[in-house]
Amino acid sequence: MSEPQRKQKEFDPSNPFLSESTEDVTSLVPRGLRIGAALSWRFIVVIAALYVIVFLIGYLSVVVIPLSIALLLAALLAPAVSKLTAIKFPRGLAAGIVLIAGLAVLGGLLTFVVAQFSSGLPELQKQLTESLNQIKSWLIDGPLHLRQEQIQEFINQAISFLQNNQASITTTALTTAGTVGEIVTGFILTLFILIFFLSGGDQIWSFLVRGVPGRVRNRVDVAGRRGFASLVSYVRATAAVAVVDAVGIGIGLAIVGVPLVIPLATLVFLGAFIPIIGAVIAGAVAVLIALVTKGVVGALIVLAIVIGVMQLESHVLQPILLGRAVKLHPLAVVLAITAGLVAAGIAGALLSVPLLAVLNAGIRSLLHEHDPDPAEIDVLRDQAATPNDPGEEEESEAKS
Repeated sequence: MSEPQRKQKEFDPSNPFLSESTEDVTSLVPRGLRIGAALSWRFIVVIAALYVIVFLIGYLSVVVIPLSIALLLAALLAPAVSKLTAIKFPRGLAAGIVLIAGLAVLGGLLTFVVAQFSSGLPELQKQLTESLNQIKSWLIDGPLHLRQEQIQEFINQAISFLQNNQASITTTALTTAGTVGEIVTGFILTLFILIFFLSGGDQIWSFLVRGVPGRVRNRVDVAGRRGFASLVSYVRATAAVAVVDAVGIGIGLAIVGVPLVIPLATLVFLGAFIPIIGAVIAGAVAVLIALVTKGVVGALIVLAIVIGVMQLESHVLQPILLGRAVKLHPLAVVLAITAGLVAAGIAGALLSVPLLAVLNAGIRSLLHEHDPDPAEIDVLRDQAATPNDPGEEEESEAKS
């Protein structure tokens, strides 16, 4: 074949779709479409990677959840271990003392709560029966004027429903028993991981950082340390807020005369570790028990007490205790809790905000840190969660 035959036709600008040319057709695609396509495939890749990560976390939840809870507990107990090592205790011994003391406090608290609940349960059952009788009298003698036969028929239908769904209830009970076994296994695994975190957490982190390329190793090391410092600040502040909430609401319940004050205050304390949702659930339980035992007026008083304590927490305690180290926008907190609840249930709601705080501090450190030195960071100080940005420091000095 001759050279003229092998040569393709010249590009005809008047008819670009029918002409043959070796010219790159990318120039014919509008610039906006090229940018949109580039962003789209990158977005798809990122979403696919996140999906794989979430899937793996869910698949390995038996390990991931105990590991995450152990990290939270390590952030809570690390200051006590540090104080013992400062007075010449061996670190392993200090970790063992703190862990045993923590288990003793937790066991004693649970034992006390169970004892209080068991002693107050008969009185609560009696008051609940009286309340149900009052409701029954109101349904018969009130504006509805229901007959005794109608109420009894409703009760019989409820009993029949339970009998017809006995198999499903039994299966649920068996599933609950299996869940209890998983909880016990997770608790043992959490303790095992916690021992190593408290006794050699710094060595574990140094080992992990060795896998990072040398040119960015210091920056990643500092970002991780600042993230853990943010976690320490978060857990410490949340525990303080939880104590204040439990004491405040407990005193209010005692003044009103609501039974089971100690169990309810403990529920408030535990619920405070799940921001927003935990407080709402704990407060709702307290109001319902007050409604059963003290009537509408008592329930309204308890509701006012719960709202007052929550307002004190959100407007005074959290801004002061959390400070700038773990400052997160309320919208970010709500979205994180919702995403965690959808993805992993209660465990996801519990761990979502601490994870957000760690990521916030770590990413800020990576973006703003200049020539970081890991040895200078004390992860047990609140200030360690804030990156040393010379630009921000100069701005603050100029303003002052």
